[in-house]
Amino acid sequence: MRGPFNLWRLIRTGATFERTGAMHVVLEAMNAPPRLRIAARILGWPFKLLGLKGDPDLPPLTRALTALGPAYIKFGQTLATRPDVVGQELADQLRYLQDKLPPFPRAQAIEMIEQELEAPVDQLFSHVSEPVAAASIAQVHSAILAETGARVAVKVLRPHVERAFRTDVDAFYFAAGVIEWLLPSTRRLRPLDVIQHFESVVEGELDLRLEAASAAEFASNTEQDAGFSVPRPIWNLSSRRVMTLGWAEGMAMGDNAALDAVGIDRNELGVRVLTLFLRHALRDGFFHGDMHQGNLKVTTSGEIIALDFGIMGRIDPFTRRAYAEILFGFIRKDYRRVAEVHFEAGYVPPDRDIDEFARALRSVGEPIFGMDARHISMARLLAYLFEVTERFGMETRTELILLQRTMVVVEGVARSLNPEINMWHVAKPVVEEYIRESIGPKALAGDLVATARILTRFGPHLPRIVEEALIAQAHPQKRDVAQNRAGPVVWSLVGAGILGLGVVIGALI
Repeated sequence: MRGPFNLWRLIRTGATFERTGAMHVVLEAMNAPPRLRIAARILGWPFKLLGLKGDPDLPPLTRALTALGPAYIKFGQTLATRPDVVGQELADQLRYLQDKLPPFPRAQAIEMIEQELEAPVDQLFSHVSEPVAAASIAQVHSAILAETGARVAVKVLRPHVERAFRTDVDAFYFAAGVIEWLLPSTRRLRPLDVIQHFESVVEGELDLRLEAASAAEFASNTEQDAGFSVPRPIWNLSSRRVMTLGWAEGMAMGDNAALDAVGIDRNELGVRVLTLFLRHALRDGFFHGDMHQGNLKVTTSGEIIALDFGIMGRIDPFTRRAYAEILFGFIRKDYRRVAEVHFEAGYVPPDRDIDEFARALRSVGEPIFGMDARHISMARLLAYLFEVTERFGMETRTELILLQRTMVVVEGVARSLNPEINMWHVAKPVVEEYIRESIGPKALAGDLVATARILTRFGPHLPRIVEEALIAQAHPQKRDVAQNRAGPVVWSLVGAGILGLGVVIGALI
């Protein structure tokens, strides 16, 4: 019986947009054609009174997203970083969603802390403040440790937030299924897989033990990064619904007036934000997946402090190399190589024309270079890129969704600091450095050494497998079965082992 409930949930979403006035705002921001405007209003108006009222003191879109719940708020947080997509006025309104949502009472937070940490709060903390920040999933309190007197941040999940998210995600699954059924052409975008990816990300955010683990790993990876720091978790004061971190003092990344007042160079800060994101993604394969202004603070000395590690991205070495080569190809305007990487990585079906795809990529990339960043319409660029992917039958790559989304968000943050910043110019030295380290003879040698290392772990099994293969050669009746089972494996392992061993010996010599 989830179908009727999900249908009702989607109807209420449209009704809420209509009742709060957000429908008109969204259609204007999208520059929607007249037919779509008329259809949206006709479908939304009859259900208007079924929509949620929201807070009338908030602007229409912020009001609608806040009323609809945490999953919708997450979407609004992303839009807040893209003034080039939704306009500066709307982006400024949506920043409210990043850390200024209404908090829940301190008494409820205290009760949850005691329940989760299994001790009276007075034994743990000598003081717990009123909420200092409230977002879609949790809120943060300042506290003083009873044992040491150190100031810490205590993050507490919102009551019943797990149930609210699962309700929304269930409705999103329903909507994705309906879209695939009504519009078969959208199946290449794999909407159900996209929602599944979103669900896995949300599940990670709803367990603060996983967030604490991410914070610890991220802090270790970035401890040598100049001008960047990550608060470390306090494990004995953290659990599934409560997390305690070292306190971080600073100005909000989105407060340009405060940054200017203390003499922070906003252009350099924007460059550093982009550079750090690319370095974390390419060098470490582990990056902050929610780098909007609400999760970034700046100290008076200009150091960037990252917060909120519920959404973290991880990409494997092969994907990193493909991603770097694509970026590098765009930077060098080598669209043929960019096209080749897409085919090599399996992003484009092999039956498509590689030259035509390279020409389409040129039509996407060329307008970016040499143009004032203020005149680049990211909304138009993304729309055209979507047309290209549709024309060449490219499927959505769920492993790249978070990386692509975060890249859009981080560029939006950098542009809010300096509207003239050009991501491609900033990316060039970072990508070139990665290319030198990870693609070429040095990288090949490293891959072979890693292969040899893996073979040593499985070495005890090799004699038996080789013996079985040799016995099979002496008994023709068993040869086919044995070869199918072990032959290719044996010779590929032996060959890789010899090659890897040769590289190791060569390096030693």
